[in-house]
Amino acid sequence: MSTQQKEKNTAGNKVLTVIGAILCVILTPILLINLTLIAKSYINQDEVPSVGGWLPLIVLTDSMQPVIAGGDLIICHTAEAEDILVNDVIAFFDPAGNGTSIVTHRVMEVIEKDGEISFRTKGDNNNAEDKLLVPADKLVAVYKNRIPGAGNIAMFMQSPTGLIVCVVMPIVMLVGYDFIRRKMYERKRDDDTAALMAELEALRAEKANKD
Repeated sequence: MSTQQKEKNTAGNKVLTVIGAILCVILTPILLINLTLIAKSYINQDEVPSVGGWLPLIVLTDSMQPVIAGGDLIICHTAEAEDILVNDVIAFFDPAGNGTSIVTHRVMEVIEKDGEISFRTKGDNNNAEDKLLVPADKLVAVYKNRIPGAGNIAMFMQSPTGLIVCVVMPIVMLVGYDFIRRKMYERKRDDDTAALMAELEALRAEKANKD
């Protein structure tokens, strides 16, 4: 094998190795987090699944603009009702909803009555406060940060097209990468073996000529 060919093979292997490493770094955490959230959603169907108390939520409306916009992915952390303060932004099960819809609004007032805590809330972009108080048992988490627009990406990933683009295709790419890497390794090994055999044959011929 020529020096130029060896350099091309080495460069190709490096490129494939980098691509494979990047895909693993991106996909592995996403896969682990998704599997954890899915498992917890089945184990505790009455709770919003979280990882270490952290949970991602997709915002569907603009009621909290400009702090949070529809389509954002917000990162929240579970909290006790006693730790919630006025001006905190909390995620909670809508008291007027079906028990599954989650709202993220700002706490305007913390009310303690007969040993029970509830919250008066309001969306920053809404003209009026929410009609119903939020009981402590409806509290899900307190807002910590957001990733602008990532909620739209997350919703796309949940669609059939998104599953193909974000799950099936990366898996196919990983399998393809491994297949190509193995083939290149086998080709290099065969080329090295052939070169070694040719060198041995040349040495034998040279020795035979000397004899």
